[in-house]
Amino acid sequence: MVYILCFMIAVTAAFVGSLIGLGGGIVLIPSLLFLYNYSAAFGWAEPQMIVGISLVTMVFTALASTFSYMREGRVDYKTGLLFLIGCVPAGIFGSWLNQFVDTEQFTLYFGILMIGLSMLFLIKRKRPDKDLSNAPNVRTFTVNQETYHYKVSIWQAVFLSVVVGILSGLFGIGGGSIMVPALILLFGIPVHIAAATSMFMIFFVSMISAGTHIFLGHVIWEYAIPFILGALIGGVVGAKVNQLIKGNILEWALRIILVIIGIRLIIEGIM
Repeated sequence: MVYILCFMIAVTAAFVGSLIGLGGGIVLIPSLLFLYNYSAAFGWAEPQMIVGISLVTMVFTALASTFSYMREGRVDYKTGLLFLIGCVPAGIFGSWLNQFVDTEQFTLYFGILMIGLSMLFLIKRKRPDKDLSNAPNVRTFTVNQETYHYKVSIWQAVFLSVVVGILSGLFGIGGGSIMVPALILLFGIPVHIAAATSMFMIFFVSMISAGTHIFLGHVIWEYAIPFILGALIGGVVGAKVNQLIKGNILEWALRIILVIIGIRLIIEGIM
């Protein structure tokens, strides 16, 4: 029964994470914490073990969904690699910085920030007046028979990736919860491309983090296997569903998930 429940949690987490590019930790971590507190069968799921399994699961979620997105040509590799330049070292620095910062108070404010980000999606965004189709260094993608053109500044991308990496390491949340809104709101990247590119980045970031937790012995493979199998299925299904849903519906889903993340962080900061 425990293994079946682990599998179902992983499928759900991977589906949600792959659908909007957030990785899935928002579902998996609270679920395991709840079961740890209220079910003797999950007595093994101590916080360190939960984080370790969550990161391993995220690797396979990102792997499965990224392959699906790649086949559809929805991954912006250049933008993804630009953000990885800052995210990886900054994430390590943020994790190290965590030991010196009273994160409970910051978690409260960060939760408010997440809710604020979700509200920004209510603002109607104008298409750029300037035609970028023939401009240099422009990314061009066709999604649902509509062609998009946008530019990403190298320095803006690297700076933002450093900020995202530090915050992710400091607060222990997936960088996708900041990265996806940033790609959409700051650079005008359509939500389908933002989600696909985010999963591409999450694969590399989570692989490095998961390796650290495996080395520290924070992964119990007996329970990790059902999560991995569930992640492979949920990641593919989430990516397929993403391709069938209109962008405005995905933005609403993203907004709701950001509010959930924000409420969770606020509660953690208060308690």
